[in-house]
Amino acid sequence: MASPPPPRPPPELMDELVGEILLRLPPDEPEHLFRAALVCKPWLRILCDPGFLRRYRAFHGAPPLLGLLHRLQVSQGDPAPRFASTTSMPDFPHPGSDGDRTRPLDCRHGRVLIHMLEDESLDLDLLVWDPITGERHAVPEPDIDWMIYTAAVLCAADGCDHLDCHGGPFRVVFLATDDYDAQVKATVYSSVTGVWSAPVSIHDGCEFYAKHKREITAQRGYYIPYVKPRRVAVIGDEIYFTLLRNTAIVKYDYCGKNCLCVIDPPPPDTEVYCTMIALMVMDGNSLGLAGIEGSNLHLWTRKVKGAAEWVQCRVIDLDKIMPMAMPSDSHGAYVVGFAEGLDVIFIQTDAGLFTFGLKSGLVKKVGKPGVCYSILPYMSFYTPDRGTFLSLASGEAH
Repeated sequence: MASPPPPRPPPELMDELVGEILLRLPPDEPEHLFRAALVCKPWLRILCDPGFLRRYRAFHGAPPLLGLLHRLQVSQGDPAPRFASTTSMPDFPHPGSDGDRTRPLDCRHGRVLIHMLEDESLDLDLLVWDPITGERHAVPEPDIDWMIYTAAVLCAADGCDHLDCHGGPFRVVFLATDDYDAQVKATVYSSVTGVWSAPVSIHDGCEFYAKHKREITAQRGYYIPYVKPRRVAVIGDEIYFTLLRNTAIVKYDYCGKNCLCVIDPPPPDTEVYCTMIALMVMDGNSLGLAGIEGSNLHLWTRKVKGAAEWVQCRVIDLDKIMPMAMPSDSHGAYVVGFAEGLDVIFIQTDAGLFTFGLKSGLVKKVGKPGVCYSILPYMSFYTPDRGTFLSLASGEAH
């Protein structure tokens, strides 16, 4: 007589084992999660469970890089509205049409900030857009004069770890310079109050700023502190950005002191690549700086314990790890961005746009040769619990 078959494990144990396996699917290729969700309804239920998703995000840490937007220099105009995917997932549809003049300003905390310059179909100035959920929020332009500017969009939820910033309150920080009074100004918009804060300006009371202003004026006979229209670095409640054609780095404490000040720049020899430096966030939430001289990538970090000082931490010969293609009449290579948490730098060369992993050393081509000025990396977990997919998968899973 044949022995009876072994008892089947209880469903709870099977779900737990399946969950442990699904937990290890890589987030930088969301298609794996989506395909797994279509296998059967129990897997779909696991992948959409809030508890599992919290574990998944905590297990993998920093959100993956899903796509890119980019900015050009002011003189080059604005790029066509396009969201370029860096994964096998299709591009997210850009909220502007081909005929719209739009200017992407920032990607951060699951959101994209876009300046809608001439959009007749939408009665708005600034747009905060979540590509994954499709959620949109209209933000009016700040009531300040500006000619050249940059901006940042930030999650404003108390205690958020920024691993799943979809919905909830946000802030928009606007940093600008105007020709008339030649002042750097900053103001903050809150989605909770729906208003901009009173603008603050940098002034000669800041020792480093007064010294910097005197030196530039002596060299040129005039001084206009143009804000560099590139992506800013955010550390806690502090925003760091740079000014055009010099080494000045400006810090905006938007939540505590609500003030602007210039911090001490790196050593004088960084001036050889200062016009195309990128500010970044290093390990330990310290401010970092990256710049290229010839084919060498220079990395600096600002130590703040004790007396604040800049320390050069690495020099990397890019000619050995990526195609540089630098003829005598080329613009060479320059750093155009950084992805926080992933330790990935974006480098534009005459051979194309590349990512370089500071820890892994991996190089990947992610764009064609061009005139990219500032990369805006969109980082977020893209999981099957999101809106349109959920209704589709519920019908297809069996």
